[in-house]
Amino acid sequence: MPSIDLTGKVAVVTGSGRGLGLAYAHALGAHGASVVVNDVDEAVAEQAVKSIAKAGGKAVAEVVAVGTSEAADRLVGRAVEEFGRLDVLVTNAGILRDKVLWKMTDDDFDAVITTHLRGTFTCARAAAVRMREQGEGGTMILVGSPAGQRGNFGQTNYAAAKAGIAAMARTWSMELARAHITVNAIVPVAATAMTETIPAFAPYIEAMKNGEPLPEFLRKGEGFGTPEDCAALVPFLASEAARGVTGQAIGIGGDKVALWSHPQEITAAYTDGGWSPDTLADVWATSVGARPQTVGIPAPKFPEA
Repeated sequence: MPSIDLTGKVAVVTGSGRGLGLAYAHALGAHGASVVVNDVDEAVAEQAVKSIAKAGGKAVAEVVAVGTSEAADRLVGRAVEEFGRLDVLVTNAGILRDKVLWKMTDDDFDAVITTHLRGTFTCARAAAVRMREQGEGGTMILVGSPAGQRGNFGQTNYAAAKAGIAAMARTWSMELARAHITVNAIVPVAATAMTETIPAFAPYIEAMKNGEPLPEFLRKGEGFGTPEDCAALVPFLASEAARGVTGQAIGIGGDKVALWSHPQEITAAYTDGGWSPDTLADVWATSVGARPQTVGIPAPKFPEA
């Protein structure tokens, strides 16, 4: 297969000063794309630009908190002003305000929804307008999470936002198909500041920082690796090799890449004339309720000591 070449393409990557976002921006730059780096910290954003340039890529920084229409317009406008067009949008910006339901405040909820869900919406809308005006197609890569696919304890706001992002990817893939704009959600799993707070992963991440490789049972069994492992998916989806890939939720991490299923009915029961509470109670345990679905992100499986 030919190597992925994004020369001439222009990308905006939100929340790309550190972590996964920085890895996405580097990967795009390494394959020839010009990148608008975004972060709320000017020093962090400028350092990211310097690191991309040092690696041979082209990048500029736009310092703004995503969420508002004004911020989205600034990001798209910067891409056009600096590089003349916009071809790729990666919506990675995010924050956490983790609390259980009864302790979560309105501000905790709204802050996460604003950054993740509204930020994805406003940036995608601005990008769609520009890409449709250009008339040459485009790529949107929306960053999801296992929490949005399965739920996660203490993450009402984050899980809801990420589930919404996956739903928006499916919806926009239909709405933008005639404009030849692909839209996919990616579900990365990597050693980041967030996963470092999970006690089971913490010692392995610390060892990785000290130069030790992550063990195979993590890289393969758990699909858990570095941000750079996850970043490979982004230039692929932005390339001509992925022109037929749209409306999907794709997981990546470590040595693993996977396609997530879309929600669908898995079993059904019928009764003449419709259901009553009593008839539902009579058959639930032996029909549709016989194999209830699990919730939450499965606990990692570590080798026995």
